[in-house]
Amino acid sequence: MRKIVLLIIFIFSINSINAQKRDKVIYKQTWDKQTVFWGYYLGLNKKGYKISYKSEGSFIDVTSNTGFNVGLIGDLRLHKNINLRLEPGLSSNTKELAFTHIEGGPKDSIRAVSATYLRIPLLLKLSTNRLYNIRPYLIGGVSYDYNFSSNQDNPDDNFNSEFRMKKSNFTYEIGVGVDFYLPYFIFSPSIRGVFAINDELIRDNATNGYSPWTGNVDYFGTRGVFLKLAFH
Repeated sequence: MRKIVLLIIFIFSINSINAQKRDKVIYKQTWDKQTVFWGYYLGLNKKGYKISYKSEGSFIDVTSNTGFNVGLIGDLRLHKNINLRLEPGLSSNTKELAFTHIEGGPKDSIRAVSATYLRIPLLLKLSTNRLYNIRPYLIGGVSYDYNFSSNQDNPDDNFNSEFRMKKSNFTYEIGVGVDFYLPYFIFSPSIRGVFAINDELIRDNATNGYSPWTGNVDYFGTRGVFLKLAFH
């Protein structure tokens, strides 16, 4: 998905530059002089998990489906090439976890994880100087993520077929994008990598001191790719 998105952005940029060289029409000439502006975004995501283990012998295979993102944008201009950005929104995705070392059928070895997050990223956007009607940029920062689908407070665990995740999590993200200045709005596609900072897993209440599902997991955190299509 990342290669396809980058190819689309590259082709769009080349076509836009060629058209602008012919026409030399500069749109939204005073836009970047604004101190504050607003917008919204929508897009897709592909999220899985980074998992590390205490020792060899148990492994979790993650199968991820494509999810969606939607949210708002608040942008504060700090410098002609630097913006501080807040992008609160919702992100939804489903995953299937296969515990390959556990026998006994899907009831014991398969867990479906559906999650909807409220994400509140605080980001720094570093833009190049404008070239006709395009402006590439780098963007990165940290986010607080609240998991609406968390069952953190559920007393049942994997021994009762319940896979538990934490409610509150923190991630960092970094990405690249391009602002395309159009006659009536600015279209800004970007691709982001999102990485969990904290461990998101709630361990099982193992009565015998060990859980075959979570006992060997040292770290369990979100890792994903986001495609965002923003409009200002």
